Amino acid sequence: MATMIATTVHSGNLVLVVAVFLASAVEMVEALTIVAAVGATRGWRSALEGTAVALLVLGAMVVALGPAIVHYVPLATLRLVVGGLLLVFGLQWLRKAVLRAAGLKAKHDEDAIFAKQVEELSTPSATSGRDSTAFAVAFKGVFLEGLEVVVIVITLGTTSHDLGLAATAAAVAIVVVGVVGVIVARQLSSVPENAMKMGVGLMLVSFGTFWSGQGVGVHWPGSDLAIPVLVATYALVAWAIIGSLRPRAAASLGAVAAGTEGGGHHV
Repeated sequence: MATMIATTVHSGNLVLVVAVFLASAVEMVEALTIVAAVGATRGWRSALEGTAVALLVLGAMVVALGPAIVHYVPLATLRLVVGGLLLVFGLQWLRKAVLRAAGLKAKHDEDAIFAKQVEELSTPSATSGRDSTAFAVAFKGVFLEGLEVVVIVITLGTTSHDLGLAATAAAVAIVVVGVVGVIVARQLSSVPENAMKMGVGLMLVSFGTFWSGQGVGVHWPGSDLAIPVLVATYALVAWAIIGSLRPRAAASLGAVAAGTEGGGHHV
């Protein structure tokens, strides 16, 4: 019995860590793109200051809101609300990832985002001190991308009764993305972001299903061991949907190509 309990806890914690880490990494890749563009065009001092302040504010939100939710919200209500939120987040991520994998939606292009940010920030700073524009853009980029990380950390951490583990996984993801960003600089397009988003979407939907069920009184076989089974089930469904959508994507591309060629004959 003790071995089964330990295995269940370990499985639940592993899925928790992977889900938070991947979600945080995806959001921080997008934030890093903005910060890199700001630093390259307006100066690194103000860009890094804006980044640091945003991370401090986000960390304070986790510290302030996480324990309060645990102490004042009934567990059944918490599970139901959190499960619903995670289902909304997860289905949004999963839908976009499936459409991109099937070829019906353009993949996220960090190089294009970087170029757009550089163009918007190309006006040089008038002063040699703090650049308020660079600070504000870096702060906004990190804060807005990080808000979703905060929601995921708080919801997953509080419902799993391990806010510290969830926060640690997010912090590690931020450090890893930061280090990789320093090493590869602007080559962020090589990050397999859509695959990461697919994984995050599957995990969030699985957690959302699990906790929504618990919130309405469902007793899952094997307790937390049901989460990996849900992940595998949703992955198979996503794979089947991608397979069914790919012919439609190919047909759309063929129609566009045919229209282009046809138009060319009339020129």
